[in-house]
Amino acid sequence: MFKILSKREIAPNTHEVVIDAPHVARKVLPGQFVILMVDELSERVPYTLSEWDPKQGTITVVVLEVGQSSRKLALCEAGNEIKHLVGPLGTPIEIKKYGSVALAAGCYGIGAIVGIARALQEADNRVTILVEARSHYMHYYQKELSTVCDELIQTTIDGSTGTQGHAVKALRGLKEKDIGFDLVIAIGCPFMMMLTSRQTKLDDTATLVALNPIMLDGTGMCGACRVSVGSETKFACVDGPFFDGHLVDWDELWHRRAAYDQDEIVSLERTDPVDHKPDASRHHQCRC
Repeated sequence: MFKILSKREIAPNTHEVVIDAPHVARKVLPGQFVILMVDELSERVPYTLSEWDPKQGTITVVVLEVGQSSRKLALCEAGNEIKHLVGPLGTPIEIKKYGSVALAAGCYGIGAIVGIARALQEADNRVTILVEARSHYMHYYQKELSTVCDELIQTTIDGSTGTQGHAVKALRGLKEKDIGFDLVIAIGCPFMMMLTSRQTKLDDTATLVALNPIMLDGTGMCGACRVSVGSETKFACVDGPFFDGHLVDWDELWHRRAAYDQDEIVSLERTDPVDHKPDASRHHQCRC
């Protein structure tokens, strides 16, 4: 079992969870994720790693409370234990000197870009971060982000902080000032990543997006996380999660993700207490 060392709500329905997982922390590379189950009745949910500390043996994930399983994790406190955790999974981002890199993020993606931005800055890139939220109180990690970039730009849909609109509006504004980028990385909801990709396609700027389809086993065996990229079918868990944003079939991704939206909402009404008791029988037989 994996102990939760700290848990705090950093924005409404958004939680930072620090977990003791030394074997994972020693092997993580930027852009990878973990899959965890809070208890035996939880779904296996993927979470992009925000931070990791090999010396302390800790990993940090930012959790958006959406369905029953993410609510169970949000209800945990420091000292509680997570039943299962596997990782690091996925193909890491290639960290090298690109030149000027922009990272656009929203929602849970704001937390997911911290480790990536740090690695890119350490590789001698100029890093610009553009983060979006519905309003000022939904922004978080301002201090953490400011330490891993050369410029931090915040946008809000209601205009209460910084530029009004989505992050792509700020990206477009930079382009109008003849400020370009060698690479753009977008992490967040499909709508935000789609808008960003459409904007960067206009000037043929290389763009990576972190796709978040429904995922089950996370090792490429079930095919649940398949996505269409160009003329090929890819598995987000092993081929991704990062893909060329200009080649993604966004309509397919959107419809496949929405397949269980209503079930997810209904499940919140019957969230059971988290069972933190160790399951001794699992040491003797498979109970998949």
